[in-house]
Amino acid sequence: MPLGNRFDYYYSLGKLRSDPLYPGVLAALRGCDAPLLDLGCGLGLLAHALRLDGQRVAYAGVDVDAGKIARAARAAARAGLDAVRFDVVDVEQGLPAHAGSVALLDVLQYLTREQRRQLLADAIDRLAPGARLVIRTGLDDDSGRGRATRLADRVAHWLGWMVSTPKSYPTRAGLEARFRLAGLTAHFTPLHGDTPFNNWLVVATR
Repeated sequence: MPLGNRFDYYYSLGKLRSDPLYPGVLAALRGCDAPLLDLGCGLGLLAHALRLDGQRVAYAGVDVDAGKIARAARAAARAGLDAVRFDVVDVEQGLPAHAGSVALLDVLQYLTREQRRQLLADAIDRLAPGARLVIRTGLDDDSGRGRATRLADRVAHWLGWMVSTPKSYPTRAGLEARFRLAGLTAHFTPLHGDTPFNNWLVVATR
């Protein structure tokens, strides 16, 4: 097995077991049968987590990193995941056609404020009635968790795991205002778990 695949295997295993992201997102999506568009999907771990959780919704994962998309597709094929596909897409250039739920997990900090405004508008446009917009993001504040989050994101880029550096972090007030304007109801839940990071789960619905 190539070294890269071994790294991906152990990284994915550790991530699925330890990151509070997955229990939170799975709970947020449970009971919703709308197809899911996962923006910035990376290695497509959410697809595996959904199937392990018994959720059979159609899944489409997109990411700007072509290498990760290729590895995600291979891993999904090896695992026999059905109704799963992956494509290389730069979300800054627009989103594919979709009507259903949308996931934005650890993506917003890599956009400028204007890019984030446009991406959220595009994601909201793709929400079907009864579907869910699920976001995991760090929030902009002066807390120790906020500083730890910014440092970790810079290190991830320095190590080559993320193709870009963080540009700006959203504020809770800014997100709440955006959702109100779009007629969405949003719930914010701390998603720190045992980590030092300032991560939050945001679930918005019409």
